[in-house]
Amino acid sequence: MRALLCLLLAACVAGLSGCERRQEAEAERAAEPLTPGETVRRLTGHLVENDLEAFARDAVTPQLHAQLEQAWREGRTRWPLDQLPFAQHLPRAMAALSAADAETTLQQGFDRQLANASLASAAEFLTVFTVQYITQQGDFSVGEREHYPQLVQALGTWAGQAPIGDRARARVVIARMAAAAREAALDSDAAYAEAGMAASLQRMSRVLAAGKQSLADYGLDLDADLRAMDVQLLSQTGDLARVRMQYALGGTPIDTIVQLERRDGTWYVSDFLRRAEAAVTTE
Repeated sequence: MRALLCLLLAACVAGLSGCERRQEAEAERAAEPLTPGETVRRLTGHLVENDLEAFARDAVTPQLHAQLEQAWREGRTRWPLDQLPFAQHLPRAMAALSAADAETTLQQGFDRQLANASLASAAEFLTVFTVQYITQQGDFSVGEREHYPQLVQALGTWAGQAPIGDRARARVVIARMAAAAREAALDSDAAYAEAGMAASLQRMSRVLAAGKQSLADYGLDLDADLRAMDVQLLSQTGDLARVRMQYALGGTPIDTIVQLERRDGTWYVSDFLRRAEAAVTTE
């Protein structure tokens, strides 16, 4: 059951191919450089479109992207997947979901642990605990410490009210997620390394799409919330800019500011660059 919930929550935080896709990407790069606000909108659009490969390509510089591909095959990183909640459990979760008896096993686990249950108390406790951790511990930037607690509180409010204990919904979600996991065929760390970053992200994009569809079944429409996001440029000084993002997550308002920096004429979200650069330097 934790495997299923892991993938559903991962789809929240946070998001996502062929010749035609590559041609479109090249055309985008050849066009007029994007403004800081347009950069944020494009990355958000990749998440709405369930295009993790495009997100990874546009979130970092071309040189850093190549370094990430190499580090991925060497098993030193799974960026950007390793930025998701419970990322270390992702291969195990995918293995549980893609098992031949996944539908039966996960439904039995649901019936024992969650059927007809309310998660209000648990959601409230986890929200308080997680917010305290983000604000006081961990390797988070100033912007992340401002943004992530708002996300956690919004998700906690939604989880406390969502019909998580509904057996009929659970049966549909389990079947959908199991089918997506089997299609992805990424049930071990070795499978991710063998597929490589681009192919793995393409496959995980389908899992993300299934996860977001499942969340919508419980009243959390991430795509609608992200499409309605308002993005405003607050300031730009040289190669640094600040962009304000305002949107609602499950009905809870989110208001945060992200820092961007320009490298070789292209704007990037600073936190994405920082974490990606840290990923390729990890031995």
